[in-house]
Amino acid sequence: MAAGAALSVSFPLSARLLRPGAATDLTDLSATELSMAIRERQVSCVEVMQAYLDKIHRYNPVYNAIISLADDADLLRQAAEADAALDRGEYRGWMHGMPHAIKDLGPLKGFRYTLGSPMFTNRTAVEDGMVAARIRQQGAIFIGKTNTPEFGLGSQSYNPIFGATGSAYNPNLTAGGSSGGAACGLGTRMLPVADGGDMMGSLRNPGAFNNVIGFRPTTNVVSGEGDAENRLLSTSGPMGRNTRDLIQLLQTLAPDTDFSGLAPLNLNGVRIGWMGDLEKYLPMEAGILGLCEASLKKVADAGGEVAPVQPRFAPSDLWESWTTLRHHGRMDMLEYYEVPENRALLKPELIWEIEQGLGLKDQEVARANTLRGEWYAELDRLFQSWDFLVLPSAQVFPFPKDIHWPKEINGRSMDTYHRWMEVVVPGSLGGIPVINVPVGFDPQGRPMGMQVMGEFGNDRRVIEFALAYEQITTHLGVRPELVAGKN
Repeated sequence: MAAGAALSVSFPLSARLLRPGAATDLTDLSATELSMAIRERQVSCVEVMQAYLDKIHRYNPVYNAIISLADDADLLRQAAEADAALDRGEYRGWMHGMPHAIKDLGPLKGFRYTLGSPMFTNRTAVEDGMVAARIRQQGAIFIGKTNTPEFGLGSQSYNPIFGATGSAYNPNLTAGGSSGGAACGLGTRMLPVADGGDMMGSLRNPGAFNNVIGFRPTTNVVSGEGDAENRLLSTSGPMGRNTRDLIQLLQTLAPDTDFSGLAPLNLNGVRIGWMGDLEKYLPMEAGILGLCEASLKKVADAGGEVAPVQPRFAPSDLWESWTTLRHHGRMDMLEYYEVPENRALLKPELIWEIEQGLGLKDQEVARANTLRGEWYAELDRLFQSWDFLVLPSAQVFPFPKDIHWPKEINGRSMDTYHRWMEVVVPGSLGGIPVINVPVGFDPQGRPMGMQVMGEFGNDRRVIEFALAYEQITTHLGVRPELVAGKN
């Protein structure tokens, strides 16, 4: 069948999968609904694959979320094999026959593995990475990769190989990053679920910019590395069109942690500390705080106790600790910098980060680690009084995708390429579970979200808050008007 060829799909979806009057486009089914429909043989894997390929061929040329797309004929062959497996009584897992694309920061056997860097334009992965392997075990069919900034650096998904990814709500604006392709793929319904990673907001910022859910787990949940005293700076994690879908993928990514039986949290009496802009320390584009506060009022109306709170910790010390440890970590990329022909291929921001790392003194790194430990203690103190701490997910709304990063916010100059995302540092430095939930749109239709942070290791409760939040808000139901590519 030719790429992008249309297929008229007719199938009997049960009432519990599609409510009366709901859309019957297969790509509009949630991932959990789609999984059930496939398992119960209400729809074939071939029909599912064709429906997603039709959507991708129509919209991906505009949004640029999915890269290194596999051949249609091969994907439809794999889908037919998945149907044949079901005929034999073989069920591979909850993603049986579902299309999936891995973020291009991870290897996927047989697919290009570029990291968004021109140094690796033609590299092909010879084996799966951990994320791909765990998703493959659940029966997914890999259709390609999702776009990311070069080496995942920056909350704007552009690179010299594939270009920039647009927001699902306006393809002229950025999808955020580094999991921008993943979030846009979800928001445009070109993917059922999406995996990503988060060091400095890379699941939260694109979640906000595409009106989807992004979850940064406690940093040892997916990797199994570290503990409360030794917390990683980054982690892989899931994104979903809704929280139920996100839970399904999280269980796949973290098979050693039990995420079964999660239910919406009873919000009555739940204590929520609203940190806002950290007493004007963080510059915010007009409208962001208001959207967050309006959504928190809904939580309060449902019985939650929402009140302002500020940590007993200088935000500038958080930034110092974070950037020192981040720059120190760039020494693992020194081999690229030291070879002149490779250095010439690196984005300027990465060169700057490496050079910042080269200039660090041992005592500066030691001070950064001391500050990090003190921040752990302050978070522990805060969570004795508060169930959750809340901040906006970004300091600006989605901006034009031809701008690499905002140079100022409300007249305040941004002195580094990542300063505009400083709002995510409290959660990142703490290594704690943080979920982005949507808070709505500004008058221009640009989406925004807020970060709901929980105590280290208390991922279940953070997710249960998100389940409850979905019941009292309607933001996820606002879908974008997609722009099709030219035939």
